[in-house]
Amino acid sequence: MESENYDSPLSVNRRPPDIEDYLDMVRRQKAWILGPAFGALVIAVLVAFLWPDTYMSSAVVRVVPPVVPDAFVPTNVNMEMSQRINSMAQQILSRTALTNIINSYGLYPRDRARLPMEDVVENMRKYDVRISNVVNFTTSEGKRQVPAFQISFSYENRSLAHKVCQDLVTRFINENARDRTNQSTFTTQFLKDQLEMSRRDLEVVEDKLARFRVANAGKLPDQVAQNLQQLNALEQRLTNLNTTINRVKEDRLMMENQMRIYKEQLRTLKSPTEQVTVAQVQAAQEKSDRMSKLENDIQQMELQLAAMKESYKDTHPDVQRAMAALNFLKKKRETMEKEEAAKKPAEAAKQVTRTIINPNVVREARELEASIQRLQGALEAKAIELDESLKEAQRVDAAVKTTQARIDATPLGEKEYMDLLRERDLVRERVEELNKKQSVSKIATDLENRQQGETLELLDPASIPQKPSEPNRAVIVGVGAGIGLVLGLLLGAGRELKDTSLKNLKDVRAYTQLNILGSIPLLEHDLVVRRRRRLNWLAWSTACIVGVLIMSGSMYYYYFVVKV
Repeated sequence: MESENYDSPLSVNRRPPDIEDYLDMVRRQKAWILGPAFGALVIAVLVAFLWPDTYMSSAVVRVVPPVVPDAFVPTNVNMEMSQRINSMAQQILSRTALTNIINSYGLYPRDRARLPMEDVVENMRKYDVRISNVVNFTTSEGKRQVPAFQISFSYENRSLAHKVCQDLVTRFINENARDRTNQSTFTTQFLKDQLEMSRRDLEVVEDKLARFRVANAGKLPDQVAQNLQQLNALEQRLTNLNTTINRVKEDRLMMENQMRIYKEQLRTLKSPTEQVTVAQVQAAQEKSDRMSKLENDIQQMELQLAAMKESYKDTHPDVQRAMAALNFLKKKRETMEKEEAAKKPAEAAKQVTRTIINPNVVREARELEASIQRLQGALEAKAIELDESLKEAQRVDAAVKTTQARIDATPLGEKEYMDLLRERDLVRERVEELNKKQSVSKIATDLENRQQGETLELLDPASIPQKPSEPNRAVIVGVGAGIGLVLGLLLGAGRELKDTSLKNLKDVRAYTQLNILGSIPLLEHDLVVRRRRRLNWLAWSTACIVGVLIMSGSMYYYYFVVKV
């Protein structure tokens, strides 16, 4: 090892220890290490077995949703279950309630003997009663999770812990049902009182309105809108009647013109007897079938057109289509007549003259007479319609004047009347709203009375504890022994740090920088050595015996005195 320069002859740096040095340290300081460790072990065993057992009984209460969904019957309780559990816990864990539980089950006799009841109740509330938040618990079948919370009570007597836990669960379930029922009932009663007050207000307003209507009978402002509506309807009716009268007059004028045309055609029609050839007779016979059918179609179309004109104007689409069809048939008839006329010169040489009655002239004369009769009937119907429309127009015009006179006679108290109407509508809306809310609240209260609202149900009953929840004696003994061992190691390390003597040849070589030729062991008198050993064995034996007796006594007290 290289030599080192030191700042002072009295200051020496220690050499770094190795494993053999650590083993020598433990061997030298074993009494200081084992002593605190054994003492801490004795104290830990004594504390562990003198500490009374505490048994914890727990129960799980699940939150059952309402039977009827809120979408159909809204509940009167708008507080969430977690908030209501906190509220119920404040009532159930109040001083009065806990004092009643303590006196009923005879809890904490030693604490009650030396502490005031307020402190006993506070300790019970703070350390022994545990109420968890609402979380999802798995059911006993393990199939699904339900919202629930846990109630726990810790006490040194397992039977009393179980009974008190059952009592707390029952109090929570009953308090929840009572609280929801009371809150729902109070809500329903409040809505009922508000509804009665609103109904009385409505009666007062309606009485004022009735007196105003009696005082202004026939001159009420709300009749203005009705009169205006009636006036508009009458004016519209009068306009329609005037339009109808004009249309009837136009139709009559058109029918009269058509009748004059028919009469003129009938006067100018030639005599039915004429000189015809044999060929003409034969041609007439050949075309009689086609012409008869065509003339029949024309006659039917004219009848339909006349019937349509009695109900519609000439601009009506159906009338236009009928007139177009009639013109087509007439053009077809003219075409056939032109074809027959073109054949006459070729057959003139073969003609044999005869005097016969022309059937076409006769048929046309009959058709004209029938058309004149139809138009005459239609004109008479139009005259009747015109007369009725004129009378109706006179009556409607009189009604318009009467209604306008009522509108002009509207009273000046319109503002007062409108204020009364507005107040009545507001009060009526409030009554209807309160009535609806009260009906829903009654149904919700009925559900709560039937215990069909959100309830609490016992998911896992209060358990009978078989093992104490505390203290954990193995942990206490282990921790105590560990603390003692650490304390002993710290004491041994402190003694080694304070001891600056040379312990072995390594120290001599390191600090003197000299070669060691040999070593002489420490020579002590045998009597002194034996006396020191006997004293050490006596001290350790006494300490071990006392420690074992203390630990055995504490365990005997726990197993044969406390647990019996």
